[in-house]
Amino acid sequence: MTSPTGRRVRAWVPTLQDIGEAVLTLATTTLGLAAAVWLIDGVRSDNPGSIVAAAAVVALGDLLLGGPLRYLARRGSAVLALGLGLLAQVAVLWVALGLVPGIVADTVWDVVGVMLLTAVVMAVGRWVLGANDSDYVISVVVRRARRQARRRGIVEPSRGAQREPGMLVVQLDGVAAPVLREAIEAGLAPNIQRWIADGNHVLEDWWARIPSTTPASQAGLLHGDSGQIPAFRWWDRDLGRLVVTNHPEDAALVEGRLSTGKGLLAGGGSAISTMFSGDAATAYVVMSRSRTKGPDGGLGPGPAYVRFFASPFVLARALTVSVAEMVKEIYQARRQRVREVQPRISRTGWYILLRGISNVLLRDLNTSLVAEALLRGDPTIYVDLVDYDEIAHHAGPTRPESLRSLEGLDRVLGTLERVVAVAPRDYEIVVLSDHGQALGATYEQLGGETLLDTVRALMAEPAADGVDSGTGEDWGPLNALVNSALNLSRGTAVLGPDQGRPKQQGADDLPEVVTVGSGNLGLVWFPRVPRRLTLEDFQQRWPGLVAGLAERPGVGVVVVDSADRGLVAIGPRGLVLLEQDDAEPEGEDPLLPYGPRGRPDLVRAARLPHTGDLLLISTVSATGHVHAFEGQVGSHGGIGGAQNHAFLLHPARWEMDDELREPVGDGVILVGAEAVHEQLIRWAAAEGLRP
Repeated sequence: MTSPTGRRVRAWVPTLQDIGEAVLTLATTTLGLAAAVWLIDGVRSDNPGSIVAAAAVVALGDLLLGGPLRYLARRGSAVLALGLGLLAQVAVLWVALGLVPGIVADTVWDVVGVMLLTAVVMAVGRWVLGANDSDYVISVVVRRARRQARRRGIVEPSRGAQREPGMLVVQLDGVAAPVLREAIEAGLAPNIQRWIADGNHVLEDWWARIPSTTPASQAGLLHGDSGQIPAFRWWDRDLGRLVVTNHPEDAALVEGRLSTGKGLLAGGGSAISTMFSGDAATAYVVMSRSRTKGPDGGLGPGPAYVRFFASPFVLARALTVSVAEMVKEIYQARRQRVREVQPRISRTGWYILLRGISNVLLRDLNTSLVAEALLRGDPTIYVDLVDYDEIAHHAGPTRPESLRSLEGLDRVLGTLERVVAVAPRDYEIVVLSDHGQALGATYEQLGGETLLDTVRALMAEPAADGVDSGTGEDWGPLNALVNSALNLSRGTAVLGPDQGRPKQQGADDLPEVVTVGSGNLGLVWFPRVPRRLTLEDFQQRWPGLVAGLAERPGVGVVVVDSADRGLVAIGPRGLVLLEQDDAEPEGEDPLLPYGPRGRPDLVRAARLPHTGDLLLISTVSATGHVHAFEGQVGSHGGIGGAQNHAFLLHPARWEMDDELREPVGDGVILVGAEAVHEQLIRWAAAEGLRP
């Protein structure tokens, strides 16, 4: 046999890992079928041999159907791939139960029951044996890749293969640098630990500036510009409504303001489950493109989904394990209540479903999509994994369930490392976070009222027409998936509490006051005034508002513009002029609790185009606890605690450029997502990955 380059290569021979995975899959499938025969009335078998034979037929059917399904998916959409895959799974199992003598299923619903029950048994069996569940999600993909690699003359890096370079960037959403180091020490991230111990990777901090939120950081990381994003959600005076970044139309609006066509993924890259595209050629479940028609919008090209949806029991396993994750969430939430863990928030309602979907189904799907992109040889790939961030918001950033979620993320990294070994490119893996999180009771728990209630009271207008945008970040991944799948030409299917307001026409129809919270960053607008209000305006309209906010429990500093002296930071017992370097604080310096980056970060945040008339930051305790202006016990968006301490894990041979670093405290690190973007761009250019 010869490769496309004319070099003679040996035919594919299965490795011990291939054989072991096949045997494990066959064994767990057989056990699952046996359990179904025992538990489902409509499924019967005469002898154990027929159950083994049926399991073998299922494996053979998967092998034979893969090619035709990918062929059909290329001529359709991802939704077609979903439909074909589900149909193929049921059909293969039904044929196996119908053709093999000695085993039978009465109805199609019995077949569906067999599929779900087998998926449960397989998941439990692999857990008992200590097998990596992420490997099963892409096991068939990896075996196919190994065959193709050997046909092309590609061998694994340890054997000295020469391949074109590539870069895979994996974002672990919300994981602070100190939290990752704690997880490594606790043995929860053995793959990352091995990479560092072997000298292959270096772990460094970088500073996530205010607003330390996913949309701002991801815009900076992917597009090199976060200047249009003052918070997770904000009031846009030009549009006359709230802009919420986990709404598809708003994500597209923001990307349109930022993109220059030269983002991190320009030149043939792929974006997977991100908020913005980074100018990628191919986008899968990307919020800003979820309503775009064509192959670069919606869910993305269909063929990449076929293996996930069509492989025996993969989707069924993901669904059943998602249910198990929900049960685990109910138990963990009850454990917090019984033990009276403080601070804590309610973990009931839709969050239980969201955790199951985000931490199992979407993670498995993302792993499969990244594997497909690696095996296609896309030059640069970026994926966002949200598992930790979702749990930490509700449980707390260093609580046991939050830290344990890093185990699953580390397993995904190990799985992707094995895919990289047989990919057509020699990928370097970069792992980073967009921000961290800080623990603390919410502002409402502390004072018994919301930020909107406080502002109304200090205005002496308790009935003022107001908008208080609640927590909606958790719904982002599901919103992207739903809108990508529906691919609506008009309108948006927005799930969760962040509905916002439609565009208003007259000034009298606008709300009088709008408050939003992005963690311990609070923003306040007065939309009926067509410009940003100054301190002098507030003193004339509502004399006690600014000083009253600064004196409220849980509020550390209020930043407001002034007509003559620029930005003013006002605390409960003092103030400082932020834009006058030689100005001494009057009374106690309100910026002392926020460290060396407090002043420059607040100045930048308060000068962003769409920022609020008032900008508030909560108090920060000596232990780094903050008070979110939304319903989250683990929060981010402002400054304080570990929320600004993001991490960058990069190949050791890729050195950092010193001129991009800035002093922060005792260290010198990258400051701002834009600096990380520039470093990634330089590494990609040095590898020849930039157009």
